[in-house]
Amino acid sequence: MNTQATRAAGIPNPAAATARAILFRRYRMYGIAVAVLSGMSYGLYSAFMTLGMSLGLWSDWYKKDSGLSAVASLFLLSALGAAVTDCFSALWALLLAAIKGKLGDVPRSWKTRPGAIMTVAAFIGGPLASTCYVLGLQNAGSLVVPLSALCPAIGAILGRVIFRQALNMRIMTGILICFAASFMIGSTGLTGNAPANLYLGLLFGLLAALGWGVEGCVCGYGTALIDPEVGITIRQITSGLSNLFLLVPLFGVIGGADAAGMALAAFTDGHSVGWFVVAGFCAYFAFMLWYQGNAMCSAALGMACNGAFSFWGPFFIWLVLGVYYGMAGKNMPPIAWLASLVMIGGIFLIAVNPLELFRRGRQGREHHEAA
Repeated sequence: MNTQATRAAGIPNPAAATARAILFRRYRMYGIAVAVLSGMSYGLYSAFMTLGMSLGLWSDWYKKDSGLSAVASLFLLSALGAAVTDCFSALWALLLAAIKGKLGDVPRSWKTRPGAIMTVAAFIGGPLASTCYVLGLQNAGSLVVPLSALCPAIGAILGRVIFRQALNMRIMTGILICFAASFMIGSTGLTGNAPANLYLGLLFGLLAALGWGVEGCVCGYGTALIDPEVGITIRQITSGLSNLFLLVPLFGVIGGADAAGMALAAFTDGHSVGWFVVAGFCAYFAFMLWYQGNAMCSAALGMACNGAFSFWGPFFIWLVLGVYYGMAGKNMPPIAWLASLVMIGGIFLIAVNPLELFRRGRQGREHHEAA
């Protein structure tokens, strides 16, 4: 049957269907690669931010004789580190949006309902979750990274509670695997070389996962209707400014410290500020590539690929701070490395049905053979 007769009969052209399936698979695989790069960028962001908070003025502020109160040392410095990183990330977002001619879309999108939802999500995932994440990094080291990757599991639970989304046996199994991995990470506290404030750091890591889980639930609607580069610009501006002008002054008052003077010093410290600029760049790409990957390969699969930051975070912290800078205590015990891989498996099971992936792969091969 010729092409015209095939069209007249309403029968799909086999060659066209095969070509469309091949293009779809390539597009989807590209989306998976983008989502994986997002997780790697998040690991680099964690490493460079931790490095910045270990150099220059920061090393003096963390000394016992710095003159800072316990509250200021614990909360103010963490909020300030998150604020500096997010502000530079917002500047990167504005610069790249301007280069691509999308700067005018930012205020227009901000006025819409999805833009308002993005702003609310940024308040939850920025000042709250990001500060908790930095608190976790400063107290538990790289162990907090895989623990914070519990956010997809927490997001699935919150989706059930808030949006009445169903939790089938596969998702529940994935959630249990993720929490089992978190217990494996917690068990490292039983070893003799555990950080002094390990459990406090792990608690903040859990709070960060909770905040990002809420952000994921709230933000899904907003990111579906806003260009990813515009959405990440809104997110990073909101996160950076709210951190800098809300949390930092608040903890400064509570801790009896000169928050404004410390913020000015942090932005002008030549020994560390360059690494915060790099960390902000990596943070921008981590979130932007996450949004882009989700749009290309589905939010579920994108979330699973991005969840590999539970491995990339500790890996880059060990590589940059431990190997290159020779800082002690930047590696994780073997059980924590194993737990990070188990966590990736649990996240993948929550996000994707392995049988469905296998079925799609087999159908694709059958289409290719038929052609």
